[in-house]
Amino acid sequence: MSAREVAVLLSWLSCCGLAVWRYHSNSRDYQIFSTRSIIKLEYEGTLFTEWSVPETCTVLDKRLPVTELRCSSPGIHAVKPIVMGPDEEERYLFVATSHICFLWYYRVRHFFNNLTQAIIVWAYDPENADSDELLGSAEEPSINSEVLSTQMATVGQKPTVYTILKRKVYLSNEKMKRGTWNIVVPMTKDDALKEIRGNQVIFQDCFVADFLILLTFPILTIPEIPGYLPISSPRGSQLIAFRDSCVFACVVLVTDRETFQTNDSFRTWTRVRVPPDVLSDDERQNVTDVTLSRDGIIFHINGVLYLKSFRGFIKMGRIVNLPDDGIAGISSRKWCWVKYLFKAKGRRSNLAVWTKNEIFLGYILLKFARLVTTTELKNILNLPVTATLTIHSVQYTGHPLEIAVLLNYCIMCTITKKIFLVIYNEDTKQWISQDFTLDAPVDSVFVPHFIFSALPGLILWNKHSIYYYYNNFTFTGILQTPAGHGNLSMLSNGSIIHEVLIDYYGNILVKMENNEIFYSKINIGDAVKLHLWTSNTTKAFIFLNTSGHTYFLYAFDNGVIQTQDYPVGLEAKSIAFKTKDKCPYVAFHNNIAHVFYFLDKGEALTVWTQIVYPENNGLYVIMESYGPKILEVRHNISFEVAFGYCTKTLLLTFYQKINYEGTDDYFGMQDNNTGLVMIQVRPSEYSKACSVPQKVFQIAVGCDDKKFIAVKGFSKKGCHRHDYSYVIEKSYLRHPLSKNLKVRYNWEEYGCPLRLEFTEKFHPLVQLFDDNGYVKDVEANFIVWEIHGRADYSFNNTMAQSGCLHTAQTWKSMIKLNKHLPLEEVWGPENYKHCFSYGIGKPGDLNQPYEIINSSNKNHIFWPIGHSGMYVFRVKILDPNYSFCNLTAIFAIETFGLIPSSSVYLVASFLFVLMLLFFTILVLSYFWYMRIYRRHINEPLHKPPRKHKTN
Repeated sequence: MSAREVAVLLSWLSCCGLAVWRYHSNSRDYQIFSTRSIIKLEYEGTLFTEWSVPETCTVLDKRLPVTELRCSSPGIHAVKPIVMGPDEEERYLFVATSHICFLWYYRVRHFFNNLTQAIIVWAYDPENADSDELLGSAEEPSINSEVLSTQMATVGQKPTVYTILKRKVYLSNEKMKRGTWNIVVPMTKDDALKEIRGNQVIFQDCFVADFLILLTFPILTIPEIPGYLPISSPRGSQLIAFRDSCVFACVVLVTDRETFQTNDSFRTWTRVRVPPDVLSDDERQNVTDVTLSRDGIIFHINGVLYLKSFRGFIKMGRIVNLPDDGIAGISSRKWCWVKYLFKAKGRRSNLAVWTKNEIFLGYILLKFARLVTTTELKNILNLPVTATLTIHSVQYTGHPLEIAVLLNYCIMCTITKKIFLVIYNEDTKQWISQDFTLDAPVDSVFVPHFIFSALPGLILWNKHSIYYYYNNFTFTGILQTPAGHGNLSMLSNGSIIHEVLIDYYGNILVKMENNEIFYSKINIGDAVKLHLWTSNTTKAFIFLNTSGHTYFLYAFDNGVIQTQDYPVGLEAKSIAFKTKDKCPYVAFHNNIAHVFYFLDKGEALTVWTQIVYPENNGLYVIMESYGPKILEVRHNISFEVAFGYCTKTLLLTFYQKINYEGTDDYFGMQDNNTGLVMIQVRPSEYSKACSVPQKVFQIAVGCDDKKFIAVKGFSKKGCHRHDYSYVIEKSYLRHPLSKNLKVRYNWEEYGCPLRLEFTEKFHPLVQLFDDNGYVKDVEANFIVWEIHGRADYSFNNTMAQSGCLHTAQTWKSMIKLNKHLPLEEVWGPENYKHCFSYGIGKPGDLNQPYEIINSSNKNHIFWPIGHSGMYVFRVKILDPNYSFCNLTAIFAIETFGLIPSSSVYLVASFLFVLMLLFFTILVLSYFWYMRIYRRHINEPLHKPPRKHKTN
């Protein structure tokens, strides 16, 4: 916030509520909090006297409630305000010594014509930046930042964008312009997490900190239409908000006066309003829940769902296959899993809607389908027909394919009820009852939130307490404070729980309605109360920004929205120092670079995890998995002790050892050995003082749909495309037709043909690719066939030359065995049998062509010499142990050359006959002319005319 905004905020807060003090730095998200930083202290209240700071720190003016602090030495410094009356709480500020002094600033421009984004980057010094850069609203660098970036470029600095999920690298290919670098990246939804990194270049003994950003397809906010009316929660109610699970910057906030939407963490926002003729005034002011989906904003009002989108405002009911009323709740996914393995031929839902007796799942384009009813659940769970079973809540778990349903169960239903938990898997369509039972009053309401972990785990809260169920419901209890209270309201002046925030690092923040905050971590059964950060009368909400850091949002009665960074890490360290809570280990490292891995047949994944801890603590690393038992795991543990510290390294290798060759049910066996396995590695012990308590990732065993093959040397570019058709002589076809076959060449599908001479043999080299490009050459067996049925080609290797002990499979034999199947399905990995064993197959003629190719058997395709032709081949991987995918590719070859001359004997015979005929005609003509000559030799050829006498 700017100085003016801070003054306004402090003046408003100081008139109401308890006194409170806090601190902040100029660096974004408190990235730099060191001896070089200016720490700004702020006190809200009327009893302030002066600041109490250690001797190693200096205050600009200790008698001002808003001042600046500098600490020249690193360490833990106790700071507090001295006031008239009861002492204010003391904070312990962790001031570091660091050579990181500068930060990256970026702006994004979107280009929809080619689906790219230009990231404009420059370096800035937080202690010398202008107000726009500190607020994140600058469109160009300030003079100081332009000079700084230019000078750093002269010593070799150049930022690069790295993507976290796909590990891609994007460089700046343009010259620096006015102190900025321009980096172009493609728009993407499955590789949104990026990091701006600089070269390891030092300038004035300082480096630039790497900066994590979340960049996806631009998401537009719904524009405000003049004349529309505000939609809000009931007067005096707390804030209601929804944050997109994958794009943290996209938030919908409902206050008791307006509804706001943002796509940049409230740097900017728009008001969401509705037409005046759809809802009554009472309905417009009675929003109880809100959800943001791809189709728009969904409001829950009086048991009815309404959708606000770019196309308008509608009531969701029968038109989308939902009940018109009686809706008890709506939920969506809490964790972002961009990639997952979905074996079933269906879709993954993104919304769950429920009534007391029915559950509906929502998909994109506002398509809903009923999942189950409580009557059906009674049969599935074998519950008595006379029992009362209602749906308490439906929530998505940390698993990308599972949905949890909390059920109210009772017989008499007068005083108490039992709450059960069942989990539904959208892929397997199975319901699994969990080891979870909670006895509660009949009218009690609990809110569940599943944590980010491999094993199922959740926290559950009512107005006063937090219930935890960790490690597949084996570690359970009520979150306790150091004072021994499980009722957090007792430590918050009677205030009730308003919000619970869980991040990907395992931090749990419990915010009460009076803005008291309790802090815990997953897999820990206690919580501590953090220092008060804001006034108890301010309406506030805690969010995560695009870098994964927390910030407070304040909504005031005059419609003003303000944000403020909240340093959870520093606040937790302060309390941990006060309570003498220490992390039991010094370091916890691993090489797990992705959250999602694909394992295909024959592949293995090796990761390592290392923990360093003081000697005699006896710690170790735990590996836990959740999902189908389809993976083998090999463990290797190494141990080292030096200088009073122990280092344990756990090496894990995940693999499969299954032979799919010769099985009677190839596809069934594949299906039984594919699936999604959740893995987590964590220390055996940790506390709230530890930074990252665990690492969670997925291993998908199955077909990666981004994987494909291609034949080397073939492309779909670089050739002239034209309307081209050719004719195949009917006698050249595998199954001759009554007339010749005319084929139109499909350039888009077949690509550019390779031209070969008749005499040139061809050996296809198959290569494997994925969405990142070339992977490796394929060494497995494969087959080829001409897709239009040509059979006028053959192979140079015979079965005997290939080492066969019995006749190998051929196209002719496989077609004969599978007459009912199309050509592309008669032969494949599902029915492949090799010919290198006496125990398999039948003896026969081994001089037949061997029609199976691989990269090393030197088996080539050769062509007929008597004619040219166009051949369009499809190649298929034949090895059943190579891949779960049906890997095929198409390539085309055009043969050409001179028709060879006939044999010399044929030519000689032809010439002999020709000459014999010539001489025969010559002799006959001689005798013919002699006959004519003899007949007329004594007779003149022309007789003179006779003279007639005249009388």
